[in-house]
Amino acid sequence: MRSTPTDPDVVTTSQVGARGRRWSGFAHLLRTPAFARLLAVRLSAQWADGLFQAALGGAVLFNPEREADPLLIASGLAVMLLPYSLLGPFAGALLDRWDRRRVLAGASVLRALLVACVAGALALGLAGPALFVLALAVTGVNRFVLSGLSAALPHVVDERSRLVPANTLSVTVGASMSALGAASAIGFRAVFGADDAGSALTTLTAAGGSLLAAALAIGFTRAALGPDPADPEFVSGHRRSDSDIRAREAGLWRTIAGGLVAGARATTTTPAVAAPFLGLVAHRLAFGINTLLMLMLFRYTFTAEQTSGAGGLLGVGQIVLLTAAGLGAAALLTPWLVRRVGAVVAVRVGLAGAATSQLLVAAFLTLPVVLVTAFLLGVCGQVVKLCADAGVQGGASDDVRGRVFALFDAVFNVCYVLAITFTALVGPADGRSPALLAVAGGIYLAGLAAHVVYLRGRRSLDREPV
Repeated sequence: MRSTPTDPDVVTTSQVGARGRRWSGFAHLLRTPAFARLLAVRLSAQWADGLFQAALGGAVLFNPEREADPLLIASGLAVMLLPYSLLGPFAGALLDRWDRRRVLAGASVLRALLVACVAGALALGLAGPALFVLALAVTGVNRFVLSGLSAALPHVVDERSRLVPANTLSVTVGASMSALGAASAIGFRAVFGADDAGSALTTLTAAGGSLLAAALAIGFTRAALGPDPADPEFVSGHRRSDSDIRAREAGLWRTIAGGLVAGARATTTTPAVAAPFLGLVAHRLAFGINTLLMLMLFRYTFTAEQTSGAGGLLGVGQIVLLTAAGLGAAALLTPWLVRRVGAVVAVRVGLAGAATSQLLVAAFLTLPVVLVTAFLLGVCGQVVKLCADAGVQGGASDDVRGRVFALFDAVFNVCYVLAITFTALVGPADGRSPALLAVAGGIYLAGLAAHVVYLRGRRSLDREPV
């Protein structure tokens, strides 16, 4: 087993700096028919997901026939995020046992049917737990589809060295397609209307993207996406007995549960992983506070009537686009910043910049300042995330790396939901709370302090004689 680097500055500098060399392989990947088809499946699925989430958010928040309640929104996000975050690592194991071509096609069709159920619920005026449970089912199936796409990726890439640029291209373009889906929802909403019937029709259009994804997935040949024929469930072409399979499945769940513990241990003992992880936790908590306050602000304060059409759902769309632009700017800025000052300082610059932006909007809570800080927070938060991802990729050994990322996903969603719930309980219904925005700024500063203190403590320990 290779040694695990302990200097986060060295590890993340090499990892982030390597990104600039990956772009040369993108053209080759797009000329590979199998990769292009799998990418098309992803784009269809993520367009549908972006459209569905925006349509559902518009139906709950900006529907004149419904009252937007912060606690209702917080409970809805908790229902939609927490169950899959906690069970996702276990459900993902099934992707190593079933034909992924059939999984992608079948799950996409199922998702289209569930989207139709959500649209029917909206048309009937349903709200609360019933609606959110249906939305959870859609979200869970979509996450299952995305996990299947990631697991299938090595089967459509001709060289192992192309896996990283293939994954970078898929994730980046996929995220852009989700944003396009959200923008499409705003357009469909303008056509169909903002009431329950219009919200239902807007939501129903997301089923089209899922059906297209299913049609594209079924176009692969059988077993083309894995798992490999040498799956342990089969021996010499014959299926194992049911008792053998049940025993193996029991061991599988124990292995996954133990793997999450191993991922936590790797996170806490590897400075290259733990230091930026602290910053990311702070970012996720502050982002949760921001999310709910901004949604309520654009629902009740920055309305379309009060902002000459620039507020309301259109304002939320502007926030999404500006944040996405910030993410893109960070992708260009981070490699340069890491080369100039190192990854440790880059994380601190990101956290300090986010804190400054947050305190700025707390002091001047106006629409122009909100829009500017949306871009700045997108840049600063993504700088921290890119350094954290590179820290995991270079600092965690290969046998625990996937489990560290699974742990990250669960912790981040839990922090996000906790922050939103806290804001719903103590914040005003109209979202106008400079004090809570300042608290979010303080959380960024606490993350910065934790980052500094942790690394100084680790270096002091490393200098102690054994």
